[in-house]
Amino acid sequence: MSSFQDNGFKFTAKEVHEMESLTNKTAWDNAGFEGSPPNSPFKVQTIYNPGSFPANPYSCDEPPFYPSKEKPGKNGTPSSGCCSAVFKGIRSLWSTKLTENTSNNPELYIKTTLRELLVYIVFLVDICLLTYGMTSSNTFYYTKVMSNLFLSAASDTGVSFQTIGSMADFWSYTQGPLLNGLYWTKWYNNDSFSRGPHSFIYYENMVLGVPRIRQIKVMNNSCVVHKDFREDITGCYNVYSLDNENKAPFGLQNGTAWTYSSEEQLGGSSHWGKLTVYSGGGYYQDLKSNMVESSAILQDLKDNLWLDRGTRAVFVDLSVYNANINLFCIIRLVVEFPATGGAVTSWQFRTVKLIRYVNNWDYFIIGCEIVFCVFIFYYIVEEILEIRIHKLQYIKCIWNCLDLMVILLSLVSIGFHIFRTIKVNIILGALLKYPEAYADFEFLAFWQTQYNNMNAVNLFFAWIKIFKYISFNKTMTQLSSTLARCAKDILGFAIMFFIVFFAYAQLGYLLFGTQVENFSTFLKCIFTQFRIILGDFNYDEIDNANRILGPIYFVTYVFFVFFVLLNMFLAIINDTYSEVKADLSDQKDELQITNFIKQGYNKALTKMKRKKERIADVQKALQIGSKELGFEDFKNNLKGLGHSDQEIADAFSKYDYDGNKILDEEEQTRMKEDSVMKSSHSSLAHRVIQLEHLIGNTVSKIDAITIKLEIMERNKVKRKDMMGKLLDSIHEVNIRNLLL
Repeated sequence: MSSFQDNGFKFTAKEVHEMESLTNKTAWDNAGFEGSPPNSPFKVQTIYNPGSFPANPYSCDEPPFYPSKEKPGKNGTPSSGCCSAVFKGIRSLWSTKLTENTSNNPELYIKTTLRELLVYIVFLVDICLLTYGMTSSNTFYYTKVMSNLFLSAASDTGVSFQTIGSMADFWSYTQGPLLNGLYWTKWYNNDSFSRGPHSFIYYENMVLGVPRIRQIKVMNNSCVVHKDFREDITGCYNVYSLDNENKAPFGLQNGTAWTYSSEEQLGGSSHWGKLTVYSGGGYYQDLKSNMVESSAILQDLKDNLWLDRGTRAVFVDLSVYNANINLFCIIRLVVEFPATGGAVTSWQFRTVKLIRYVNNWDYFIIGCEIVFCVFIFYYIVEEILEIRIHKLQYIKCIWNCLDLMVILLSLVSIGFHIFRTIKVNIILGALLKYPEAYADFEFLAFWQTQYNNMNAVNLFFAWIKIFKYISFNKTMTQLSSTLARCAKDILGFAIMFFIVFFAYAQLGYLLFGTQVENFSTFLKCIFTQFRIILGDFNYDEIDNANRILGPIYFVTYVFFVFFVLLNMFLAIINDTYSEVKADLSDQKDELQITNFIKQGYNKALTKMKRKKERIADVQKALQIGSKELGFEDFKNNLKGLGHSDQEIADAFSKYDYDGNKILDEEEQTRMKEDSVMKSSHSSLAHRVIQLEHLIGNTVSKIDAITIKLEIMERNKVKRKDMMGKLLDSIHEVNIRNLLL
């Protein structure tokens, strides 16, 4: 039995039967309640059993609801009127599960959840268009073309940038492949190619300004030579650090190539190389816009020993723009000269889109950006309302914290977008005035890359946030429930795992760090051991580094970490998942979207029935009338069938074209034709709805039969267990009797 209450009257109805028909025209029709109507003149509008809706124990608990107080009017009564209606209409735009009291109204809970989900899907589509509009497949191919040109091209001596191993190799590369890649002066048939003061790489990519070469040096005697070698070793140049950086003039001591410029003067930034982090200052030399002058500058630097024992890093910076695809490629080639001697090369190719609005697609993205800003404003107001209602309880839910993170990252991206647009216009304006100056896009390229990374993380969190809106169903909560329940076990296991893991990392670093690159630093050891777990390793390097301890390290690591600890971790997850699944299978799912859809379907069916009845009544009234039917006769006929005065007046005035309160023969014929047409449409729709209702009932009966079969199967297994126990007990009694 289920009970419900309305206006102080309590009614009780069986939940097994379903209302088939209405005998009284004024009776209520509860489309969502499975039961017979109570014998009461009151209309009841309950959808579910009005007991409190139970919270899902496996989802994020919703904070308690604090109802807001309505401002009273002049006489102490709640304010009403036009302003109140407008305020309520605006307030309804931010109707969510946390701003509405849905604890005792499952229908409102479903409506607000579906509404939030639909709005958020539109927001997600918009943010996807924005993020994917920032990049394209052209960025990869552009980077690949530029990297092949400057990294793989070899000089006459066979030296490419990737194979540089000494200072001599560096000069061979700069005077060969670097200059040939920067300045394209002839076509493939040796015809001259000239397009103004700018150089065009591959005839399509304009070099912005001129390239720049910069080096960083350390001071002499920056380290201590052992006393036994002081007579033979006169100079000592330590590894690079800010304290050891050399800032004094050297060599010719005329010009920027021989005098130090600080990071503030150059407007540069620090660089994280393979060996260490370098400052943005140093000794620099800008090249020219043609090959002849640039070659002469490089030869002069080489002849005057611009690179020496104190040099620790050389940077080659240039910026390229391709108008065909509206992309910038900011290139940095780095050659590090460690204190050990030799050379280590690295590079950066940042392909970014700094000029945003050029073609029609870009203008479409502008519209998406405006919509994005509107959504962010909408969600900011929503979160303010929720925080205002729930206070500190708001931040206890992980989904609310995720909402704040998405909003914060979105605000930062909007601010950077405005800053980037202004900054690019300033730099391009200065570059057009001075085409022979160095175009420093390194700062913008760096932050544009970070902006893209931030948007990628924001989009990731935005997709994960969908779980917040689909967690109304117990099936959707299995993942979060499993992780939440086994969190303590995983934390305890993680302590044990990382004790063993870091012990092996220290062992590998000390055993193989001097010979194997993947173990050369402790951080590399950590990632190498994760790769070993995934099957990505080179056993020969370990074996060659230490033929005794290498195999012992590998075998014991694989056994303890891969076979033991990893399988323990999976066992924790599997056991918890089984428990959660068993609990969810026993739990009744109180909130089903299918029930909500059925309620809407039943309501539509009821409206169709009432509409059909009204049409039939109008047809009866017309049949009773004569060639001229007056309003009073029409009204008396329909009033006897239970229709209201307003409905009768509306139906009569619709066909009383001359307004004389009398329907002549032509007007009655028009009303009959319209009523017959509406009746046929209503009958067809009613038949379709009946067919759908029949199919739904059939599916429900099949589900019920399936559940009964499962129950019978469980009972059968239980009977077998009981029979087995009974036979065991009889067998024990027989054995005891024989022994006696």
